[in-house]
Amino acid sequence: MAIEHEAKILGINPGTIEQQILDKGGRKLGEQFMRRYVYDITPGDESKWIRLRDNGNGVTLAVKEITSDAIDGTHEVEVSVGDFADTNALLEMLGFAAKSYQETKRVSFTLDGAQLELDTWPQIPPYLEIEADTKAEVVRVAELLGYAESDLTGENTIKIYASHGIDLNTIRELRF
Repeated sequence: MAIEHEAKILGINPGTIEQQILDKGGRKLGEQFMRRYVYDITPGDESKWIRLRDNGNGVTLAVKEITSDAIDGTHEVEVSVGDFADTNALLEMLGFAAKSYQETKRVSFTLDGAQLELDTWPQIPPYLEIEADTKAEVVRVAELLGYAESDLTGENTIKIYASHGIDLNTIRELRF
């Protein structure tokens, strides 16, 4: 599995962070409405799961594994698939029942070799995700935007929801 080098900055103001990215030479790539199904591989194991996602520009199927909350603590294998509904049907035929359906909104940017995603999920404040080739690059781009390494978190979305008193694992449909 490939290691993802990504971190989130919580508590951001979307308009302010977008302007900071652009002021530092970043480029806005576009906005997407995304939908996803999440499937347990082993029920009760929150460290590894399957994600089927339609990002508005294509559909991907991924296995994600969290080894720690560090910037380099997520491992992922992702492939492109042809159709959201058909892939869900295939997974169901293989015995995987979606434990949840989730919707999000994303504004994507590039900045100095990194991919930045301004993510909006229902019921919680938006956050910025920075992904780059190395942990050092993630930290460097965050610093370019005025954030210290201590401002970054590698926590997954389940933990972010939990910090707002919401158990994401109990929400079958998360919609706007």
